Amino acid sequence: MSIEMAHPQSTVVVIDDDPAVRETLGSLVRSVGLQAQLFGHVREFLAVARPEGPACLVLDVRLPGRSGLEFQRDLAADNIHIPIIFITGHGDIPMTVRAMRDGAIEFLTKPFRDQDLLDAIQLGLERDRVRLDDEKSLTELRARFESLGQREREVMALVVAGRANKQTAYELGVSEITVKVHRGQVMRKMKAASLPDLARMADRLNMGLERSHEGVSSRSP
Repeated sequence: MSIEMAHPQSTVVVIDDDPAVRETLGSLVRSVGLQAQLFGHVREFLAVARPEGPACLVLDVRLPGRSGLEFQRDLAADNIHIPIIFITGHGDIPMTVRAMRDGAIEFLTKPFRDQDLLDAIQLGLERDRVRLDDEKSLTELRARFESLGQREREVMALVVAGRANKQTAYELGVSEITVKVHRGQVMRKMKAASLPDLARMADRLNMGLERSHEGVSSRSP
């Protein structure tokens, strides 16, 4: 599968202590229109800013200092998400299983076909693109939620929990008309097309809703 149509901001990071291998992989990556960042060891990669656009990491298993597999665990522990493709001249089945179990896209043993690496890179970049889009969407959703007033957040929490306007009004100690007004404002500010749409947004913002709902004073019948 070709990757000539990859986004121009996509970047492939290569970490390999063999200069010849780095340059060969860099040339291959650039030949399909992708940006390449080449490093000889992990410290060099950590010293620079991570690419802003979609990225994936082509990582040699055996490196000076931290091995590729150890670095994979370090990234996971630091909650740094970047798809990893392992390359090695000394692979074995347990090593492969361990890398794939920990989330690697592919584990390629040298010498490998250029197309096999390009296919793995395409998959890695697509996964990272989806992750970035999801993070952007969530950031925008949080901004909309932050634009709500405290009462609007309380109304939203109760509405998506299944409360009718009358029940919401009773729990908040306000009139039903007031609830309807706030509910309309919530739908507009959250850009929700329907109540199920608002409920899906609430699922993604469950922590914020839980905090806002703590301020709702429930009233016993």
